[in-house]
Amino acid sequence: MSTDEPARTAREFAGRRWLFPSALIHELDPEGEASARRPRRTARDWVVDLSCFLLAVGIGLAAARSLADEPGLPHSLAVLDQVLGALACAGLWLRRRLPVGLAVAMIPVGLLSNTSGGAATVALFTLAVHRPFRYVAWIGGAGLALVPLFFWLRPDPDLPYAGIVTFTSLLTVSVTGWGMFVRSKRMLMLSLRDRARRAETEARLRAEQAQRLAREAIAREMHDVLAHRLTLLSVHAGALEFRPDASREEIARAAGVIRESAHEALQDLREIIGVLRTGDAEESSGGRPQPTPAALDALVAECREAGMKVTLDRGVADPAAVPAAVGRTAYRIAQEALTNARKHAPGTEVTVRLTGAPGDGLTVTVTNAAPPARVPPVPGSGQGLIGLRERATLAGGHLDHGPRPDGGFEVRGWLPWARA
Repeated sequence: MSTDEPARTAREFAGRRWLFPSALIHELDPEGEASARRPRRTARDWVVDLSCFLLAVGIGLAAARSLADEPGLPHSLAVLDQVLGALACAGLWLRRRLPVGLAVAMIPVGLLSNTSGGAATVALFTLAVHRPFRYVAWIGGAGLALVPLFFWLRPDPDLPYAGIVTFTSLLTVSVTGWGMFVRSKRMLMLSLRDRARRAETEARLRAEQAQRLAREAIAREMHDVLAHRLTLLSVHAGALEFRPDASREEIARAAGVIRESAHEALQDLREIIGVLRTGDAEESSGGRPQPTPAALDALVAECREAGMKVTLDRGVADPAAVPAAVGRTAYRIAQEALTNARKHAPGTEVTVRLTGAPGDGLTVTVTNAAPPARVPPVPGSGQGLIGLRERATLAGGHLDHGPRPDGGFEVRGWLPWARA
């Protein structure tokens, strides 16, 4: 749940809180769910409670006037009837706090007091609103079972026995059904609240996942782009370090390559930062064109300037026809494979082969011969190939790599190329 949700809920009810029942607001308020303190009555609660109290008193007064017409009713029982009726009406102010206890107490009271009928009806309605059906079934069922017994002991002087029993039973069932309907509406509102909270949580999780995937994509892009540039810088800087007797022309040429590689690395870094600002490198405006298979010539030329022996075998008739996403992934595979060959097999011959056609897919193969001598292991090696495999998988293809029988190494990636 977001941290500002309690404040938002408070704002929602701030101007119209009096329109809602206190129990419902307590359930809708995230802070109220964790609080053991009882919710305070709202203006609506006071109006409803007062109306229920007056209704029960009115029914009780009407029943009290009819006590004098009951044949054979002792005066003491009539007094007890009215006292119990008054206590039952007063007990209605506890109906929100003790709905089950009040409804249970109304069963024996209702059997002894005719003036408590209104209070018993309100108590049953409250029970149906605030408690699950199992409570209503047991308590309401017990009350219905005692209706025939009550009117058999104290028959109505104006209505027949069957008629008054049927009327009272139907009234009890109707009040119970009304209370259950009110409860179902409240439960529906609470379920919609829970669904809204789950939707907000799922949306936040999806946003966090999208951010994580974006960070991973940017990290892969940064590795693929900058590793190549920084490797070139390392090669030329190492040449200057181990050849102090180089001519001025060679030093100037190496320094120029270092400067150009550093400039290209900064440009690539700016593009990656642009991805953070725009969300997608393809949508960023003002940036350099994204690499395609046609840019492999420039990539191979850079590697040759760094002293690598690279051969490019392009078996694609029209590199510009390759889809942008597929072409960019193919370029990154070749770039990372050349970087790995420069680090792990320096001085060997490397072959870059690009083949494929629409409908058959695009295949990028980079092979290098075995190094003439043992090369010390490079810390952190292997991460680039893992990133390339993930990149190829996301593009719908696959990537395989491993040693060759002659001691060399091969990286082969296949990418889908749909027909136009």
